[in-house]
Amino acid sequence: MTGGDPGQIFREEAAELLAALESALLHLEQNPTDREPLDTAFRALHTIKGSGSMFGFEAAASFTHHLESAFDRMRKGELAATTAMIGIALAGKDHIRILIEDPASADPAVADGILARLADLSGSAAMSAPLHGERDDEDSRATWRVRFRLAPDALERGTNPLLLLDELRGLGEAEIVALTDDVPPLGELEPTRCHIGWELILTTTHPRSTIEDVFIFVIDETELTIDPVSALPEPGVEQEPVPVTVPAPVPAMVAAPVPPKEPAPPKAETAPEKGRAQPAVNSIRVPAERLDDLMDQVGELVIAHARLKQLISDSVDLQIKSVTEEIERLSNGLRDITMGIRMVPVESLFGRFRRLVRDLSQELGKDVALTMSGEETELDKTMIERLNDPLVHIIRNSLDHGLEPAAERVAAGKAPQGRIHLSARHAGTRVLMTIRDDGRGLDRDRIRAKAEEQELIPPGAKLSDAELFQLIFHPGFSTARTLTSVSGRGIGMDVVKRTIDGLRGTIEVSSLPGGGTEITLGLPLTLAIIDGLLVRVGQGRYVIPLFAVEECVELPADVERRHANRNFLNIRGALVPFLRLRDSFAVRHPPDPYQKIVIISSGDKRVGLVVDQVLGDHQTVIKSMSKLHADVANFSGATILGDGSVALILDIAQIVAAGQTQELRREAC
Repeated sequence: MTGGDPGQIFREEAAELLAALESALLHLEQNPTDREPLDTAFRALHTIKGSGSMFGFEAAASFTHHLESAFDRMRKGELAATTAMIGIALAGKDHIRILIEDPASADPAVADGILARLADLSGSAAMSAPLHGERDDEDSRATWRVRFRLAPDALERGTNPLLLLDELRGLGEAEIVALTDDVPPLGELEPTRCHIGWELILTTTHPRSTIEDVFIFVIDETELTIDPVSALPEPGVEQEPVPVTVPAPVPAMVAAPVPPKEPAPPKAETAPEKGRAQPAVNSIRVPAERLDDLMDQVGELVIAHARLKQLISDSVDLQIKSVTEEIERLSNGLRDITMGIRMVPVESLFGRFRRLVRDLSQELGKDVALTMSGEETELDKTMIERLNDPLVHIIRNSLDHGLEPAAERVAAGKAPQGRIHLSARHAGTRVLMTIRDDGRGLDRDRIRAKAEEQELIPPGAKLSDAELFQLIFHPGFSTARTLTSVSGRGIGMDVVKRTIDGLRGTIEVSSLPGGGTEITLGLPLTLAIIDGLLVRVGQGRYVIPLFAVEECVELPADVERRHANRNFLNIRGALVPFLRLRDSFAVRHPPDPYQKIVIISSGDKRVGLVVDQVLGDHQTVIKSMSKLHADVANFSGATILGDGSVALILDIAQIVAAGQTQELRREAC
């Protein structure tokens, strides 16, 4: 995307406005008397309508106008923010999205149905009243004195005061005078600053709220007063001061005579500071593809630096070593900055589920509240995009299977309203994302029976709760007694497992009978560059993600004799199983005399990996496996080393799972 397509720019901005609109509507439903979400929803609709008409999305603008009119009446207190009204507005928001993203697929019958329901609740006036229509009722005419002064940097931000004046003139008869009392001497005048204010005498049939709407996008930085004028002079009677009438449209900024007034008090010496620039929000919209390209280039720079570092490892030239260290410092700084640019607060992800919980709870006839914490926690944007589907499946299962109906909750001594809580927090180089409900919890006996029925575990196998709960992620596994439109087919949690494994994450499940279920996702901060431990097995080199490494120990020479080929190691009183990677990878090269064991953890499991040599830490730029190798087990990607060779990155979750399967088979023999 080049950013030059106005329609695409509008679609992107509309997507943000629609997200803000949905959030405001859901907040308004919970707090009907709160003015802030009502104003936010109205501003979003007003912007979508205006911008849509400007960029040629007439169908979207026309449809949005009806919703905007209804919300304008809500702001005036003529309509109440009922649940039914919010439901219609949410349906309207969905239709607006279709009209913007794919107008050809929009069903006119859907639009007619939404508008008919809106008319039933709000009355036909909201459906037929033009936005700036003229009224013939002279009794409704009112006169207002409007004074406004824009922020000093309004012109730099793109605000055109002439357009505001033209819009005010369109509301009725207007007399305008320029306020030049703050204009500095010519030598001190900054041409990019707004030094002038304006005062209008406006006679119109429109209410005060319509006048305020003219300033809807600049109201936060504008000094604005709107006062009714009780009595107007008869036509032709001269008044002091005489306002200067600006012809319509306003062709240019012309200095207007200032009406007589009392001398202003002397200003303090610091007064000129009022017109100086204030810090502006310096942000730009950048296509996501460009950030991906930037991250790729930073990754290539990291690889090039690793090659340079290896080439000069034997050099005695101190100047070359000094330059290499400086390049390392700069590349690390660039890496951190680039990764920071890609970070997005999880609030953008969590906010999507308010609507999901609302709609599903109504469909299932349950009263459910969604709460959140840690929304400011940041994750790589790619992680945010890929986490949507897993969280949808988890929340749907919590709503359908986990949370009881209100009557059942009351009988169990619980509050009739169920709760689902989403939270996120940093834990070292990982982010822990938790989904917790206060429902009935997981049925251990039913999970075990189903697992034995599907031959996932041998009958009577000794499993901890954590091991037992992991079985719910097996493909096709479901303990639901009946199928519903929400869940019960045993495919959702399988999607969760595969997606989280693909993100090099972990899943932990805990549950209490009658006390609810908690699912914790452990996720890396980014999928682009990670810190790894470089090891050698035979003649091949491999990278173990550093977040999973607990410690490295030496493999005792007599371990085979003492444990009779049982691969367990005593680590400070705890038995830790270990896997020989040379056996897993079918390495024929003879082992080193002094092998090492790298202790790693996945969830609550600890496993040792036997390697020939630990080479040290390595900044790993992750490269995806080719389609030919996509199904190769035990590896999640590859990286390029300093000498140009390739090292495979171990998939910790798969290796630990393989080790557990191996031990279960050995115990069964």
